[in-house]
Amino acid sequence: MNSVGEFQSARDYLNDSARFGGLLEGYRPREAQLRMADAVAEAIEARGTLLVEAETGTGKTLAYLLPALLSDGPTLVSTGTKSLQDQLFFKDLPMVLKVLGMARKAALLKGRANYLCPYRLELHQEEARFLTRETAEQMQVVAHWAGRTRTGDIAELKQLPEDAPVWPWVTSTADNCLGTECPKYSECPLMNARKEAQEADLVVVNHHLFFADAALRGEGVSELLPSANTVIFDEAHQLPEIAANFFGDSLSTRQVQELGRDALSEAAHSALDLAALNQTVAAVDKACQDLRLSLGEAERRAPWSEVQDTPAVVEAGTALLDALVDLEASLAPQAKTSRGLDACARRAAEQVITLKTILDGSAPNRVYWFETFKRTLVLHSTPLSVAAQLRAQREKHPCTWILTSATLSVAGRFEHLQKRLGLEEADTLRLESPFDFKRQAVFYVPEGMPAPSSPDYTATLTKAMIPVIRAAGGRTFFLFTSHRALREAAGLLRQAQLEYPLLVQGEAGRRELLDNFRSLGNAVLLGTSSFWEGIDVRGETLSCVIIDKLPFGSPGDPVAAARIEHINSSGGNAFRDYQLPQAVLALRQGAGRLIRDPSDTGLLVVGDPRLITKGYGRLFLDSLPGMTRTRKAEVVQRFFTYIANREHLQ
Repeated sequence: MNSVGEFQSARDYLNDSARFGGLLEGYRPREAQLRMADAVAEAIEARGTLLVEAETGTGKTLAYLLPALLSDGPTLVSTGTKSLQDQLFFKDLPMVLKVLGMARKAALLKGRANYLCPYRLELHQEEARFLTRETAEQMQVVAHWAGRTRTGDIAELKQLPEDAPVWPWVTSTADNCLGTECPKYSECPLMNARKEAQEADLVVVNHHLFFADAALRGEGVSELLPSANTVIFDEAHQLPEIAANFFGDSLSTRQVQELGRDALSEAAHSALDLAALNQTVAAVDKACQDLRLSLGEAERRAPWSEVQDTPAVVEAGTALLDALVDLEASLAPQAKTSRGLDACARRAAEQVITLKTILDGSAPNRVYWFETFKRTLVLHSTPLSVAAQLRAQREKHPCTWILTSATLSVAGRFEHLQKRLGLEEADTLRLESPFDFKRQAVFYVPEGMPAPSSPDYTATLTKAMIPVIRAAGGRTFFLFTSHRALREAAGLLRQAQLEYPLLVQGEAGRRELLDNFRSLGNAVLLGTSSFWEGIDVRGETLSCVIIDKLPFGSPGDPVAAARIEHINSSGGNAFRDYQLPQAVLALRQGAGRLIRDPSDTGLLVVGDPRLITKGYGRLFLDSLPGMTRTRKAEVVQRFFTYIANREHLQ
């Protein structure tokens, strides 16, 4: 083995199988990984911007971590989800640091809602105004854990679910955090995590946290960016949608009602007239409920323009605005007497401005829309494009920017994503998977399927897939573009009395479904969009992925509909320039669930006949890996017989 002094680059380390072999089973240098490591190192040296599409099996995490840690200056790595963030920090980073044998300090930073707020825990413990017995019991669990945690990261407390009702009572938001004025500031887990991040050589964040801060939401990343030498986005295909959410504005009835509850909690320790404040908060609560009811009982997403002139909605919206103005007026005179009341008065003023803007809904190049849930309502204002904001962000911080994902290109071209992210001048690199897809996988488009718009499409596809699922021995992801189709297929598969366990999205949490799928070994999992990406099931447990239709975005989605109208009215072609590339990227993500390892084998099925009958089908086919293709059911049967015989011999 070479000595540390002989290693000059990430390529040197990656080429040393002995070093990585002891930590990664079956490790061997991969040409695509070496090329990516070289490109990342060159971009860091030149302070450039680089887009790298590294298909499944490239090993992109090592290819960017090694050059980042070997370079000077702090690196900020942003991942798609908190679970990927934890995997990177607790699994991948320690391994790379061990291989390097260097002293490099790494830190993990999440959004404030992931950390215990000692002030709010104490405030609500003293007050004991809990909504339910369950919340009170959970408060005791949190209080016990609070005495022994080092990080205050609520992910440590595994005995409480992520959506436990206690969390809003014991964590802070940007709205209710008292900052340096907080009496518990010195022991604040969030502030301690930020301090560690400021002192680290490499900080792992997630996209939501990064863009919350880029949009001036004060989450702590802006303190890191000025000194960062390199910013790396993993799962970068998610950036356009996440950035649009954070560069927009939103206001939920839950936020408004939480403000009322917090105001009452803070007022209990002040000279405020509690009886009068109770009446004002009750009026805010009622106005929130009335606005939600004015939009009908059904849960939906729709443009605000559809309802904003409806008399009941106008009346309820005006009543909520008036009630919020009254709340702000009640809090303002007492704001300086208490840090908590000052924060509540500021929140009320901000909510009044946001609500006024959204109810009016007239700013150009934005789409105003709403979402209704069982008891709550969320109002949104979303920019139609984030390219200008992202370009400004990069110009403000002229460091190295690296964006990577398994799916950034459409038929090998990056223009679609470059345009959406304002990265037209960036360098690009596309690295194909090292897997032998021709040998490992079969791609099946069944014959005789009706048009996807046909009312019997889902039933026809589901019945055609029963022999396929049986040939695969279960071990199948059945992915849908709509919840309606998923429910219909679930009913038909239950009627068919399949001999394999059926796991259906909506009947259990995502993590529970995946854990069950892995442990059962022969299950059929039915899922929609949240199962199309970010899921890694290796080996024989997943041998078949069925995708019901080409994943074109719903034309009823208010943001997508507004973008389509904007592109077409500006002289563009929304189908060619937006809808088609988005669908190709989504299909590539879904297909990417199948082959995750050099020894994996499996079948990909896309039921949609438009792949063959429409001219644009060629764009989808050209964007998928080079699997053996067939339209014959007997070829599928032979493939699974071959797999079964091979597994038996092993």
